[in-house]
Amino acid sequence: MPDLETMRHSASHVMAEAVQHLFPEAKFGVGPAIENGFYYDIDLPRPLTPEDLERIEAEMRKIVQEKQPFHRTTMTREEARAFFEKRGQPYKVEILDELDDESPSIYQQGDFVDLCRGPHVEDTSEIGAFKLLSVAGAYWRGDERRPMLQRIYGTTFPTQQELDEYLWRQEEARKRDHRRLGQELDLFSVSEEIGPGLILWHPKGGRVRMAIEDFWRRAHLDAGYEIVFTPHVGRGQLWEISGHLQNYVDIMYPAMELEGERYYVKPMNCPFHIQMYKTKLRSYRDLPLRWAELGTVYRFERSGVLHGLLRVRGFTQDDAHIFCRPDQVEDEVLGALDLTLHLFRSFGFHDYDVYISTRPEDKYVGRLEDWDRATDALKQAVTKRGLSYQIDEGGGAFYGPKIDIKVKDALGRSWQCTTVQFDFNLPERFQLSFIGEDGKEHRPVMVHRALLGSLERFFAILVEHYAGAFPLWLAPVQAVVIPIADRHLDYARDAAARLSAAGLRVDVDGRREKVNFKIREAQVQKVPYMLVVGDREMESGTAALRSRTEGDQGAKSLEEIREMLLSQIARKE
Repeated sequence: MPDLETMRHSASHVMAEAVQHLFPEAKFGVGPAIENGFYYDIDLPRPLTPEDLERIEAEMRKIVQEKQPFHRTTMTREEARAFFEKRGQPYKVEILDELDDESPSIYQQGDFVDLCRGPHVEDTSEIGAFKLLSVAGAYWRGDERRPMLQRIYGTTFPTQQELDEYLWRQEEARKRDHRRLGQELDLFSVSEEIGPGLILWHPKGGRVRMAIEDFWRRAHLDAGYEIVFTPHVGRGQLWEISGHLQNYVDIMYPAMELEGERYYVKPMNCPFHIQMYKTKLRSYRDLPLRWAELGTVYRFERSGVLHGLLRVRGFTQDDAHIFCRPDQVEDEVLGALDLTLHLFRSFGFHDYDVYISTRPEDKYVGRLEDWDRATDALKQAVTKRGLSYQIDEGGGAFYGPKIDIKVKDALGRSWQCTTVQFDFNLPERFQLSFIGEDGKEHRPVMVHRALLGSLERFFAILVEHYAGAFPLWLAPVQAVVIPIADRHLDYARDAAARLSAAGLRVDVDGRREKVNFKIREAQVQKVPYMLVVGDREMESGTAALRSRTEGDQGAKSLEEIREMLLSQIARKE
């Protein structure tokens, strides 16, 4: 059986042949295999419709049934250029003009001929089960000054069962899209009047964020961190010393001129923590210093890459910097790993991939022996915690190696969250030092680490992981009290107040609607518990408890309900 990439690349050629049969005037760009399928960029006389995709799929099935073999030949570049010019394929001619290869390879199946390196399957019957997914616009060569082509996306798998499973996951992902759920559950919004990529956290989203932040702070304090706060802007000189103006100016907001000074909103928090370190002389006895901050930073991402909460222009980093002696590095990395895994498990993530990114081949700072020692420390820490890891050769930043951890959600998708990063650059640039046991100045090691990544991105991951149905401890509304009639409203409010006094997030649905309507509404809003109260409950001081997942739980006293909910929250359920 051919490998999946070869199968998918071959499927793109079959799709192109089908398009050529239906639209003979089509001009073809490129058609590669991609992570979950394939696409082909095609210049067509009119926009494609969903009905067109069905027609293309039907034509593809005919081509598959014909078992057309893939034939490879070579031409001289001049011959190939003349061939594609004659066929009216200007994009292929442009590619040929940029090729170094004097004998480019040509693949043909049926009456479709393409400039292609290959490889391909033996014949068209081997492309497996396939499905065309969507059409999107794509500028030729990604250049907005060039023609807009139509990019037809598709996917293929060896078996129909695998394809069906993939399509189910895609449909489930659409249902879980945090942008849709964010609107339906009233969690957050983006206002064009304020600007794209700048998030408004609504009260319900704010409740979840508070729960995340409170837990994050408590976990960090328990792990020996101290919480710090820093400004949102800093003088231009600070960003010159840090190197951000040289290396990150493209994503920084423009300077503000104030009293003859340039100020920038911060793209990162690290220079501020460094300035705190420098406020006094540090001894080897003072180290390590672990300073954590939920620091809001601003980066000017291009409009085309903004995506809900996953890619924004203003976000709050789950940030911390550790200043330590070289002999403390491994213990500090171990501590960061332990805290990371504790956070992930508490938020319901138990599957993740670990990567260690090593020194770039050319552009890096620091001594080779420092890089080797730091990389070994990362490997030893990961190994000591029994974590398997992959090496990302040359994937470290120019200022140090790092550990990256990607969590897997309920659909098996990977999300980059954690980075634990060495930095040989900033301690040198800012001339950081501590007085060692020998009475001499030494350079501390600096570790940058973000465990959740950013609150915005992590919140989006949580929404999609749970499909908006947060566990009780994170739910924006943990319980709603539903009075049956107006005469039960005061008792409902009193019950909500008593539960709220215990730290629970409880609302009252006092609308003049039928009880079943209110219950359905609470289910749609994914509230974990509903407390229905009427005459009987008022007399007995109880509530008819209903669970989002398990239905009717019977009548329980308010004290029983309070203790049950608090117990679940303590277990992070």
